[in-house]
Amino acid sequence: MDAALYGPGGFYVRPGGPGPAGHFRTSVHASALYAGAVARLLRWVDAELGHPQGLDLVDVGAGRGELLTGVLAALEPETAARVRPYAVERAERPAGLDPRIRWAAAPPEGTTGLLFANEWLDNVPLEIAEDGRYVLVVPDGTESPGGPLDDADRAWLERWWPGAGGAETGRTEIGRARDEAWAAAVASLERGLAVAVDYGHTRDARPPYGTLTGFRAGREVPPVPDGSRDVTAHVALDSCAGPGAVLLTQREALTGLGVSGARPALALASADPVAYVRGLAAAGEAAELTARGGLGDFLWLCQPVGIRAAWPGTATG
Repeated sequence: MDAALYGPGGFYVRPGGPGPAGHFRTSVHASALYAGAVARLLRWVDAELGHPQGLDLVDVGAGRGELLTGVLAALEPETAARVRPYAVERAERPAGLDPRIRWAAAPPEGTTGLLFANEWLDNVPLEIAEDGRYVLVVPDGTESPGGPLDDADRAWLERWWPGAGGAETGRTEIGRARDEAWAAAVASLERGLAVAVDYGHTRDARPPYGTLTGFRAGREVPPVPDGSRDVTAHVALDSCAGPGAVLLTQREALTGLGVSGARPALALASADPVAYVRGLAAAGEAAELTARGGLGDFLWLCQPVGIRAAWPGTATG
């Protein structure tokens, strides 16, 4: 998985082409309302931090920088002037990107502000287990049984993937590497909020056969690790959570950040037809971002670092 995504010629690091947006559609690509919501979250973090002179915005798994570009456009000039935007991505910096955006291979250390990871952890490589043994795979996708699980991976499964999907029976996805990757990202923050948004599941509802799959050219395809496609698996986000973290659905998170699928008042159609059409379009985009059974079911893991709350309206005590 690591070689297929990030090795020579890997899916995420190959030069040229449309990048991930050419193969699958995330919330970032679905609507500018998403970047607007992240901008509102950044304003809240800014207030929690006391409006520091330098406000860091770190986008982990930044793709081609689309989210950062949208957030900067959504901020008022006074706030944008204080923002230090970082795109964390293993691919090369794309041509024409806003020169304000710093490009990095890993989250910078000692930041103060918002670290945001949209659909990053699902691409952190992980081990697959079946019936208490590792699953081996070759580049054409052929699988075979490997050796028995080591103690650390077995312990992770016993704690986080109990029951029929545990260490000895069934097919499981060992999330320990994702836990470690997220902990390292959070540790890069000196003060602020870290948010991971992803396809996810929790301990009481693990998928019985796992979720490993592939995406190419807008279609779900087998997870063949040959570099031609995305290879991804949903994230056990509850195992990533640290002290004081809050876990929300995207529907809850975006609604709390002012994204609404309510249609504009019909009277606006005659008073200002252009505004009415724009309002209808925005309502449709908001409905897609918050839809049950779709993007609205994504999970948001919100981890405070040195601030009072993990989310507007909550408190850590």
